[in-house]
Amino acid sequence: MSIFTQVLEFIESPRDERFEQLALEVFSYQYANVAVYRAYCQSMGATPATVRTLAEVPYASTVAFKYAKIVNSAHNATDGLTFMTSGTTKGFGARGRHHVPRPELYRAAAIAHLRRMMFPDGARMAMLAMHPTADLMPESSLARMLSWCIEEFGAGPIRRVATREGVDTAGAAQFLAAAAERGEPVCILGTTAAFAALFERLRGRGERPRLASGSRLMDTGGAKGQTTPLSAEAVIAGARDLLGVAPALAINEYGMTELCSQLYDATPFNYPGAEAAAESRIKIAPPWLKPVALDPLTMRPVAPGAVGMLAFFDLANAGSISALMTEDFGVTRDGVVAIVGRAAAGGARGCALAIDEFAGHEMRRATGGPR
Repeated sequence: MSIFTQVLEFIESPRDERFEQLALEVFSYQYANVAVYRAYCQSMGATPATVRTLAEVPYASTVAFKYAKIVNSAHNATDGLTFMTSGTTKGFGARGRHHVPRPELYRAAAIAHLRRMMFPDGARMAMLAMHPTADLMPESSLARMLSWCIEEFGAGPIRRVATREGVDTAGAAQFLAAAAERGEPVCILGTTAAFAALFERLRGRGERPRLASGSRLMDTGGAKGQTTPLSAEAVIAGARDLLGVAPALAINEYGMTELCSQLYDATPFNYPGAEAAAESRIKIAPPWLKPVALDPLTMRPVAPGAVGMLAFFDLANAGSISALMTEDFGVTRDGVVAIVGRAAAGGARGCALAIDEFAGHEMRRATGGPR
């Protein structure tokens, strides 16, 4: 049975006791087939023969996707999908690239956790997309995820109001007003910047479409274009005051191009026992995504409940690199994550070392120097 089939079966039927062994098998597969990751692991003294537990698997920085070509030699470059980060960077490239040779893992992971966190009531409903979908932005992993969400959970009117150039807030307001008039629940999918633009329009025109009970929104983050970024709490408050969306159904998503899995706010709607207060929200990882907080100097796990650099082992990333350290600080415990903030410019020492190792290997490969 291929490693991809094993991961897909785990996503469809998770078993906690199986996670670590499967993660080690994924690590062995990636060590064998992703040359740049293998070189990095060797520099850390880690091989499939020496790594016996998940805690010993080396975490690479997500920034490495901007500096190195992360290629799976078991697949052709034309297999699957390639996603690009939105930002620019110096060094090798303009934008980071994440090649996903088996997109069915990404889709299965996205849909399964969406069903648990955004649609636990089994609803299918009208959809408003305030971020371009995959037909307009095929290089965006978020666009692809939103398209899958619409396909799986959309029913009735579907409206897409975003292009690469911006969001048609007038069209969004019109769609929401019509849904409110019909008494039809709506799911709104958008970035923080898109919600900021929509709320500004509604306030400026004195519009308050009161959406039907069960309406919900997914705030995917992203403050690009905002002079003063809207906080997650402000999105929740705006959804309540301007649209009549219950706070428990205004849910923030945490994801990134480099990971095929996402985390979502825990609220009383999707997580029994969760607190209703917006300011105290935690995020829930799916069973195939293992979060850990690392000491940025040693890159070892911190004590439970302590703040560290957030890292994840994502089984759905089986085709590239599963063990990834982010640029975010947070606290983790039993699959629950509390995000504290972003790393300061310049990064932490451990993160910088991970980038140097990847960039150095890629430079040697490109120039034909010793490996």
